Amino acid sequence: MAPKPDRKSAASVNPAEVEKFGALAAEWWNASGKFAPLHKFNPVRLAFIRETSADHFGRHGHSLRPFAGLTLLDIGCGGGLLSEPMSRLGFDVLGADASERNIGIAVAHARETATTVSYRCTTAEELADEGRRFDVVLNMEVVEHVADLPAYLEACAKLVAPGGLMFVATINRTLKSLALAKIGAEFVLRWVPVGTHDWNRFVEPTRLRAILEAAGLKILKLQGVIFDPLIWTWRLSSDTDVNYMLVASMS
Repeated sequence: MAPKPDRKSAASVNPAEVEKFGALAAEWWNASGKFAPLHKFNPVRLAFIRETSADHFGRHGHSLRPFAGLTLLDIGCGGGLLSEPMSRLGFDVLGADASERNIGIAVAHARETATTVSYRCTTAEELADEGRRFDVVLNMEVVEHVADLPAYLEACAKLVAPGGLMFVATINRTLKSLALAKIGAEFVLRWVPVGTHDWNRFVEPTRLRAILEAAGLKILKLQGVIFDPLIWTWRLSSDTDVNYMLVASMS
């Protein structure tokens, strides 16, 4: 019998994508497994979120728990690779994912590491309908997997509290990203399983900006991220042709 898809009904949810990543749930915390590139990417995005949030909220970013008293939503949290470190920085974290299997892995790992994170199998639309608001919304490596991008981002925008921030990390839709993030990563280097990404769903910064602005957000920063093969690590860059992060605020 085929497994039942782990999902909540919402216009933006792509059942095939939820099923695909749910099937890999056990791999989330294996730094040498199928999510190894994400583990490699984590330090640069964590530092970016920490420094940007500290500047925005007037916190001392290098103190032990600089964001105590602030709430954070990690939408599409997967196994909790961002939720856990954000909690250790003092945020009151809710990790949300449409896959029950991902949430199960996240809950189990947080228990093992004694990390305080609330996890819930839900969607951005459901949380918005409940009137939930957060000081920070993390939208990292999610938008290229949703079925209805404008509907999804509109729901996410409603989740940002006045004065709050949304971080979006995704992949640009360029020939360079086709060569590197799709063909190179999946077929040549085998960094990620074949079929992880659909180049047609990659999102140009101009399109992302337009949708977020239409939803009432103000764009604060566009930041490129590149992989440096000389030192075998990710670093921030002015190059947004492949990977990039965008920061927006709610007035």
